[in-house]
Amino acid sequence: MKKIIVPLLLVYVFFTLGCVYIVLPEDLGTTETTQSSGWSAIVTNIEESESGGLHIDLAIRNDTGDWSAMKAVDGKPASLSAGSESTNCDVVFVGTGGHRLAPGFQMRGYIAGTKAEPVTQSIYVECEDAELTSDAMLSLDYSYVTGQYNYYEPDKNKVDDTLEISLNEVVQDLEYPIADVADGLIQAPDTEIIALNKVLLTLADVQRTDTGLQFTWHTSNPGEYPSYVHVGNPPVIGNDGILYGFYETPDIVSVPITPAGDKAEWSTEVAVPQDVQGLYIMLSVESGKARLFANYAVDITDK
Repeated sequence: MKKIIVPLLLVYVFFTLGCVYIVLPEDLGTTETTQSSGWSAIVTNIEESESGGLHIDLAIRNDTGDWSAMKAVDGKPASLSAGSESTNCDVVFVGTGGHRLAPGFQMRGYIAGTKAEPVTQSIYVECEDAELTSDAMLSLDYSYVTGQYNYYEPDKNKVDDTLEISLNEVVQDLEYPIADVADGLIQAPDTEIIALNKVLLTLADVQRTDTGLQFTWHTSNPGEYPSYVHVGNPPVIGNDGILYGFYETPDIVSVPITPAGDKAEWSTEVAVPQDVQGLYIMLSVESGKARLFANYAVDITDK
């Protein structure tokens, strides 16, 4: 079977921020929730699967207007319809891998497997015994959450929805990771963030390593009591559309305590191929109260 390609003109709006030194209040890291249109999906390739059916590569875009994580409903096949006929698609790998993605960003894969043996998982659906027609539509049930991650209410703001995807539009030259973002969303790497208990968090350094990236985090505690500030192991996404970093809830990753009136420093690492450029950190910072995490998109495109 030959690949079916139907060109589609897309317009991409990119916002570039200069490196300015600002202090970001803890309640401004996450965009205010707006009327949500959920997530959308773009077909990036269609080819014959190993079983002789259809293999459909997808990119997913966060159109919720807020930080959001999404995943296909576990154990439920997608459906490919054409006219009055419908075919189940049992192979479904669609989601953000547990991470929250910034609004207006798009991706085509994530890190799955285990922490000890991670694997890069492309986003796709496969439909056995299916043929491509001009009116083919792929239907996929999924759920998503928006806003800050709350350890005590992980499914807060959960929405069940359905993706309806036309296979008549295939975009093979999609650019990642930004589709369209609002002013003020992307932060400079030297931005100070007011975290839990008014502790100031700064990304002090970013280094390329043999296996990926190393981030050095710095905290300064102006208060009278020692405090922890959790950031987990922040993932990154770049120009290949893969969200790198095995997902763990950010509260379980150990960090040093920042003594009262003092400072602390530690590092985190994320595995990223050397040839991936145009990177942004999808940062979660413990803010407001314990185990409540605000989100920040940090520009490290120069690394």
